[in-house]
Amino acid sequence: MKVMFSAGEASGDTHAASVAKALRQICPDVTMFGMGGDLMAAQGVDIIYDIKNLGYIGIVEIVKALPEFFKLRRFLKEAMMREKPDVVVCVDYPGFNMKLAKVAHELGIPVVYYIAPTIWAWHKSRGKDIAKYVSKVASIFPFEAKAYEEFHVPVEFVGHPLVDIVQPSMSEAEAYQYFGTAEDACNVLLMPGSRKQEVIGLLDIMLDGASRFYATHKNARFFVPRAHTIDRELLEERIRRFDLPVTITEGHTYDLMGICDVCLAASGTATLETALMNVPTVLLYRLSAVTYALAKLLVSIPDVGLPNIVAGHRVIPELIQGDVTAANVHTELCRIVDNPEVYSTMKEELRQVKEALGAPGAVLRVAQVITEVAGGGR
Repeated sequence: MKVMFSAGEASGDTHAASVAKALRQICPDVTMFGMGGDLMAAQGVDIIYDIKNLGYIGIVEIVKALPEFFKLRRFLKEAMMREKPDVVVCVDYPGFNMKLAKVAHELGIPVVYYIAPTIWAWHKSRGKDIAKYVSKVASIFPFEAKAYEEFHVPVEFVGHPLVDIVQPSMSEAEAYQYFGTAEDACNVLLMPGSRKQEVIGLLDIMLDGASRFYATHKNARFFVPRAHTIDRELLEERIRRFDLPVTITEGHTYDLMGICDVCLAASGTATLETALMNVPTVLLYRLSAVTYALAKLLVSIPDVGLPNIVAGHRVIPELIQGDVTAANVHTELCRIVDNPEVYSTMKEELRQVKEALGAPGAVLRVAQVITEVAGGGR
């Protein structure tokens, strides 16, 4: 069996790598190649285009990069024609992968879409296109599966992969020692995103807010896990501007989450990871003015944070656009850390979010879906 992957950012690389590992378990002779990153490569995927070359967010930014995307799509089409995969697996990255799914369909190659476009939140018209070009959607939310069923898309609810992935590998005692901190410290996690543009837009504000927090919480220690798509020098250059005890970490991020008291995170997968690790989190979300104005017209849900969407109500605070300020970051950190009732309520609601994401085994179920679709394609 030959499988082609298309993952366009760090979270997609993580999810695709887990699926690749599961595919090797159930089909040891599988051949895998495609667009992705270091984690996929570590699981035996031949990376023909490295996602470090990508990193665009927002409608305006993507429009500017359209010539590069057209060139990349042609490159991947040529790879499909040359390698003739049994199945193409699109992972997230809908603006690009929807077009690639159409290309695969036109070449007669079946497509599995994993971490599919959020038609339940916006851009419902994509449901019709997915029905045309995608052989099967591996859905990660039960309400998402129902949305796809309305468009007569072949869909299977597999559960959320992070339930399998987000697991610490150390005891808390080992983690405290590994990261050089203590249980009686206030350990604060800063997660500014996996794309350069996110880091540039959010990390300074996080650090400024953290500095204000540190002025009254001298037992605080701050940690910035480096996403493998971000150069360490970019983080170091910004951290040097602030007089803070900040440690840049490499790996063991879930062990780090397990000993952190609170987190500041860019909107995205990170907020669901911290939910699964039961870390009270403040979400930050900021786009260009034009992109945000367009998104407001299109998005049909009140919250942007995945834990809030899963819960059906506001569980973690959201700082959006103009509310993304150092003063507001400071206020939210103090509100969570200094109020035991707020803190315990948030942790209980995050536990409920984890329960709603389903049982373990999602990644293996995705691998089985891919194998079945590939077999049908052959």
